[in-house]
Amino acid sequence: MDEFDDVVLRCFLKKQGQLFSEPVAGNLDEAEAFLEECMAVVVNSAEEVWEYFEEEGLDLDGATPDELLEAEEVFVIGDGRYLIVQG
Repeated sequence: MDEFDDVVLRCFLKKQGQLFSEPVAGNLDEAEAFLEECMAVVVNSAEEVWEYFEEEGLDLDGATPDELLEAEEVFVIGDGRYLIVQG
């Protein structure tokens, strides 16, 4: 799947501890397989993170965009994109 390029996979490997207490992947291939299995998504902006959670039915009343970006399932890739992993 092209969605999970090396930048995304390396980000997940480095930051997987923010969502999981133990590593779920040890290399790029394992990271890609895990992300595909849990149907993780990459979005291109903070606005798309908000839209994703709205579409998933999350109650966003009272939440701020910054709070949503700090959620443990949201990984800041560092190039303007975000990886969302439902753990």
